[in-house]
Amino acid sequence: MGDVLLRPWDRQDIERDVVLDGLVAAAADPLIALWSPLKAGDRAEAASWLKHRLDAWERGSVASFAVVDAADGTLLGNVAVRWVDRADGLAMTGYWMLPEARGRNVATRAARAVTRWAFRTADARRIEIAHATGNEGSCRVAHRSGYLPEGILRESFRFGDGRYHDEHLHARLATDPEPPELADGPRD
Repeated sequence: MGDVLLRPWDRQDIERDVVLDGLVAAAADPLIALWSPLKAGDRAEAASWLKHRLDAWERGSVASFAVVDAADGTLLGNVAVRWVDRADGLAMTGYWMLPEARGRNVATRAARAVTRWAFRTADARRIEIAHATGNEGSCRVAHRSGYLPEGILRESFRFGDGRYHDEHLHARLATDPEPPELADGPRD
């Protein structure tokens, strides 16, 4: 991914103040607070969120990756694959990015990378992205990552504003072609 690296979260992250502070900053970001379930008001909550992610990886239910700056390791975001039905190869992916990662196609590159990983390494057959219809940035990421629109899930998820929102449903199959290379133009 060039200037950006995806790496699994690890137990050492729980002790890294720079990681915990990055998670607290992410949870305080208005867009992340609205559209993401991340709750990390302080370092202790950030450490608890990380522990939950690590435990889920060990159980085989979620694979979460830190999205970091390749040069200095600064946290830029998170991307994850959550198994809906592992035996059937059905998963969902989700992501959030800090403001400094936005406008650089970091979310799209991360979504593409985790999708390739899930298809090639984790035996996913179908991966879905569901996002609030008002979350235009996430919709761009889904499209640019090769996820085809499939419909609208009505009032399907309660978001950070406490309201249920309709969601767009996008999906990719392991047999779908890779999306075209990113070119100049709109960014996520």
